[in-house]
Amino acid sequence: MAIELKGLFKLAPAAAIKYFRRKGQTFTWDWYELWEDAHKKTFTVAKVMREDILKDIRSALDKALSEGKTFKEFQKELKPTLQKKGWWGEQIVVDTQGNAEKVQLGSMYRLKTIYAVNMQTSYMTGRYKTQMDNVDNRPYWEYVAVLDNRTRPEHAQLHGLIYRYDDPFWASFYPPNGWRCRCRVNALSNYNLKKKDAKPGNSTGTLSQEMRLVSKKSGEYKPVTVYTDPLTGKKIAPDVGWSHNPADFR
Repeated sequence: MAIELKGLFKLAPAAAIKYFRRKGQTFTWDWYELWEDAHKKTFTVAKVMREDILKDIRSALDKALSEGKTFKEFQKELKPTLQKKGWWGEQIVVDTQGNAEKVQLGSMYRLKTIYAVNMQTSYMTGRYKTQMDNVDNRPYWEYVAVLDNRTRPEHAQLHGLIYRYDDPFWASFYPPNGWRCRCRVNALSNYNLKKKDAKPGNSTGTLSQEMRLVSKKSGEYKPVTVYTDPLTGKKIAPDVGWSHNPADFR
């Protein structure tokens, strides 16, 4: 992940940093309390209910973005601060409804998720802006998955799909498409298409909406966009809550 993010950082760091810094911030107990588009405009970390801790995490992410820090560097600086302030390990905490609940606060796994989601989303925003600024020259976009043993089979199946930048597919499937998603988009010119001997598709008839479970705790369902592969009939959807373009900040 560190190498992949370092490479992305070279693409459009100014746009990535601008996106991250323009966000507001709020407190949430569960991640789904902010839904899809709201995450693009608001910074939050689930179960961080103190302003100083939220600011500590945000400042560490800002520094990682602006200085191109790896996860190892990020956690080395942030972990002692969170431990000192008590936001670490399993604890009994009272939620926003006044209910006592045993929860996982800080951990190495959570820090990896916080780092990966914020870095990847910010970098993809920079990449998206660069690609949108160049659609006259490279109007076709190709979905690219990493294709290793950590890649979701569904994301691997999207690998190689090519649509125009304004195809509805990208409104729901421009990556990242879930927690720790490492997919990206390559912009292609007419020359690139000819060289690949490829033709852009059209997502008409392949996209639909389905209700998916958001939380076992609340039992709440919300709509997600589903892509149906026209060849296999297999249905593919982003993780629940990611059925939008995280990079489109309009």
